[in-house]
Amino acid sequence: MQSIIDRFISYVTVDTQSDASSSTTPSTQKQWDLAHKLVAELKAIGMQDVSIDEHAYIMATLPSNVSHDVPTIGFVAHFDTSPDFSGTNVKPQIVQNYDGKDILLNAEQNIVLSPDYFEDLLLYKGQTLITTDGTTLLGADDKAGITEIVSAMEYLINHPEIKHGTIRVGFTPDEEIGRGAHKFDVEKFGAQWAYTMDGSQIGELEYENFNAAGAVITVKGRSVHPGYAKGKMVNSMRITSELINKLPSKEVPERTEGREGFFHLTDIQGSIEETRAQFIIRDHDREAFENRKELLKKIVNDLNQQYNGAVTLEIKDQYFNMREKVEPVFHIVEIAEQAMKSLGITPIIKPIRGGTDGSQLSFMGLPCPNIFAGGHNFHGKYEYVPVESMQKATEVIVKIAELTASKYKQ
Repeated sequence: MQSIIDRFISYVTVDTQSDASSSTTPSTQKQWDLAHKLVAELKAIGMQDVSIDEHAYIMATLPSNVSHDVPTIGFVAHFDTSPDFSGTNVKPQIVQNYDGKDILLNAEQNIVLSPDYFEDLLLYKGQTLITTDGTTLLGADDKAGITEIVSAMEYLINHPEIKHGTIRVGFTPDEEIGRGAHKFDVEKFGAQWAYTMDGSQIGELEYENFNAAGAVITVKGRSVHPGYAKGKMVNSMRITSELINKLPSKEVPERTEGREGFFHLTDIQGSIEETRAQFIIRDHDREAFENRKELLKKIVNDLNQQYNGAVTLEIKDQYFNMREKVEPVFHIVEIAEQAMKSLGITPIIKPIRGGTDGSQLSFMGLPCPNIFAGGHNFHGKYEYVPVESMQKATEVIVKIAELTASKYKQ
């Protein structure tokens, strides 16, 4: 396991935070630092056809070592980290033989990782955890996935007795700001299907995700001296509040779970003259998703009749539920499930309450379920990853490659 620890730490200590306000790809120059490191490492372990394009998308090949035809499969992860919390100067801490008690992340600031709040910690008693120092995120999302893919490829190269077909690996920038698959060259990648190593808890296997859209609502008002405002003033903030109150109050992230969808107000800036509100719209069911967009349009239309066209609405679809693209080739999920079971891992098959590169890649012609990478509490100072989970994820990749080759043997 030490090689996994060393590799993971070498990745997370490189700052790769992405930036949604940037128009470049990658969105931050510092993502190139890890990208170039990964290219060199892939070459060093013996991968073939290692390439990096002008947008920092990395691809490499492990050639087949069998004589029969086997579909080319892929494994994908992203190397950027979330802009939600600092990724600068990450200082990982290693907790050996975790005892199930509170973990003091930062004595100076009294930051504690506690199973009283994060109950999943108790699943990993006796294991080795890697945590933050309480001042940054860790970056297991998704540098754990990269660690696992590189480690699995190295293992297969060093153990040619394990038979496999051609394997492609791909590492992407900017997944955390929703652009990870935007410039991914599916044709160049050349796989018939792939797996993103971007899930959380050990055992997770996901082939459903939200349908997603973003909405921007702009409300125009009219400012008049409040002492003489009757019949003249139009307060854009009050109209926006009225709109928000017309949405289902229980269909918000903090009150939903499982396959339940929601409207989520993510930002609002306003004055009497103009208010701008941003929403995200999510639902696993495509019909319900379309109904949500129609409801928002109806509310806006009703308000425009009342307020003389003061409200404008822009809705843009972001990604769709990969289930409709994965179900026709469901054997790719079954192979992953079989791989986990053969390694003593209980598969946890559940919908993602979010999206991954895989959701976009699936609609680009590369069916792409999501597999656990092992981390918990992403995007914040309480993030941690059990080393044993990363080891198991590495073994799952190896087993998927082996099972795929065996399945297609004449």
